[in-house]
Amino acid sequence: MQIIHKIDDFLFTIFPKLVGGGGNTLLISELESYYTFGPFSPKVSITEDWVTITIDTSAILLQENDFRKTVALCEKGNYQEAKPILQNLIENNPTNSEFHRIMGQILSDQGHQDAAINSLIDALRWDSKNHWALLMMGNIFAKFKNDIPTAMLYYDQALVVNPKDAITMNNVGANLMQQGKLDESKKYFLEAIKINDHYPNTHFALGMLAEIQNDLESAFDSTLKAIKCNPNKDILYKNSVNQAFDVANKIISNTDGNSLFAEYKHQLEFDCGKEIDVLVDSEIPTAAKIEFAENYNRIKHIVRYKPNYPAVAHLVLHELAHLDFVIQARKRGLNQLFTATPQNRAVFLKTVQPTIAKLHGMNIPEQSITQFCTGLFDGLNLQAYNTPIDLFIEDFIYNEFPQLRSYQFLSLYALIQEGLKAVTDVTVIELSPATLLSKSKIYNLVNALQFKALFGLDFINDFNTTPAELRKAEDFYAEFLEYKDNRKPAEEYELVQHWAEDLQIDSYFELENEDEYRKRSDVDTFIEKLEKDPFGLHDDTAFKEKEMEQFLKNQEHIGTNMAVTMFMVDALQYFKDVPLEEVKKIAFEIAMQGTQGFDPNQKNYIVGSIPNKRFSGYHILAYYYVSWMLAVPEMVSQLQLPFEEEYKVALTLFKSK
Repeated sequence: MQIIHKIDDFLFTIFPKLVGGGGNTLLISELESYYTFGPFSPKVSITEDWVTITIDTSAILLQENDFRKTVALCEKGNYQEAKPILQNLIENNPTNSEFHRIMGQILSDQGHQDAAINSLIDALRWDSKNHWALLMMGNIFAKFKNDIPTAMLYYDQALVVNPKDAITMNNVGANLMQQGKLDESKKYFLEAIKINDHYPNTHFALGMLAEIQNDLESAFDSTLKAIKCNPNKDILYKNSVNQAFDVANKIISNTDGNSLFAEYKHQLEFDCGKEIDVLVDSEIPTAAKIEFAENYNRIKHIVRYKPNYPAVAHLVLHELAHLDFVIQARKRGLNQLFTATPQNRAVFLKTVQPTIAKLHGMNIPEQSITQFCTGLFDGLNLQAYNTPIDLFIEDFIYNEFPQLRSYQFLSLYALIQEGLKAVTDVTVIELSPATLLSKSKIYNLVNALQFKALFGLDFINDFNTTPAELRKAEDFYAEFLEYKDNRKPAEEYELVQHWAEDLQIDSYFELENEDEYRKRSDVDTFIEKLEKDPFGLHDDTAFKEKEMEQFLKNQEHIGTNMAVTMFMVDALQYFKDVPLEEVKKIAFEIAMQGTQGFDPNQKNYIVGSIPNKRFSGYHILAYYYVSWMLAVPEMVSQLQLPFEEEYKVALTLFKSK
């Protein structure tokens, strides 16, 4: 097949690169490049004002299929089958440079370096600009012959042919580094990165170079880029992962991680007006936790961590960031408290009844079953609350504390592995309810997705997920990404609620505005005092009136106490068939018991006149109020309990039954 063009303005129109001169050399080069098909190059000749392109279409038709088959076999490493096909191609068309180049690649991979060199020389004899042949020659002389000067000759020629080739730039840099010429090699590596910022080999090499020069932070950063740019878990990927762990551990051994966020800790102390203590505690159920001063009636916040976890500085920083988020939310009155009531626990236990029955059938002791169910309940709730918030925290740490990324890397890796084991362990799978295990796996997958995004390591397949579980985790992570760059204080709680609703576990916990909760807790404090001294015998009158005024104000603000209301309904139901004199006796018995003092933390109060019944603090107070309303109503006002509305609602509910 021949194509003939007249060399005129129209030719320059359809081949605009020819505009501006360059003569016949540029004309031939451009047309050869355009009409090349795979390994088959055309023959271009110029006669006066005409240029002729001769394409051997018969060779293309006869050899293209065999050539593609050879390439496919080589990609699979099936050299024994590929070689005879390729030898036949070379015999029929020895002028094709690419055929010789691929033969050289096969021979080199099989360990026959001298034979590979001969084939590559043949490739270059037929096409001295065969870039890949030049590159391979450089690689063989550098790697197998340890002849760096000869390797550089071929590399330099490859760069002449293609000055924008990142692979050649990288290989030149690697050879210079091998010769100990570190500064010179770095220049080539940086040039290679400019050309192709996604070539993992160069990032890995820069990591090695930085480690040699003891620039560990740069070494860690470059190695992470090598991991992220290499989706294939090949040898380079594994070497990059090993290098990342090695460098991270070196950084930690040479650095005081706590000093890197000391200023942040002081800033938080200033913002919240409280000191923060950091304590070692091997007894806590998680790797680390923060105890907010307000929840423990302390003057300080306390961060506790287990010392046996790697890179514990990250754990401490994570808890400090948790406090930071709470401070931000509190300033706007938006902070939420995560609580689990007995009612929430009852709902959970109902869902795991089949598992409880199964464990009973296995003759497992009741105490062990209770502990197992408690662990499931607490563990899933911890995930429901922490997973969305932790995503924001880890993103914050990654971006605001880059000097601590090595700590974050090692610490999160350990936590990911811990979570992976928790949902893939054979014993766990056998004993745990499948639906709950699936929900836990989804939360763990979300963490794994973020770890992959931050550090490049991919453990998704290790979780043995179903397509539905993976889709749900990806949906959750995508929702987080929509929030993360413009997160407003307390928005993380929206994800806590949304995700729990999607997984149908929102009935296992309560999210409540902290300010409202604190005001309601004033009610509990008042009740505690009432239970200890129901007749006010030991109170300072002025102080008592002030306290009562504050209590009534808070009670009015939060409205009726539904817990007291429902306990009152229970009391009305109990007393409906009890003679009035007996009710009166019970009323005074509860009052007398109160004079002995009620412990607010005690949940097992007993009233002698009410057999086979145990009471919580609210419960016994409701019976106290109802019994006096029924037996001695004229004295109820003396109790100074603001439960008139609760009693009215309780009466309505009782009568509607």
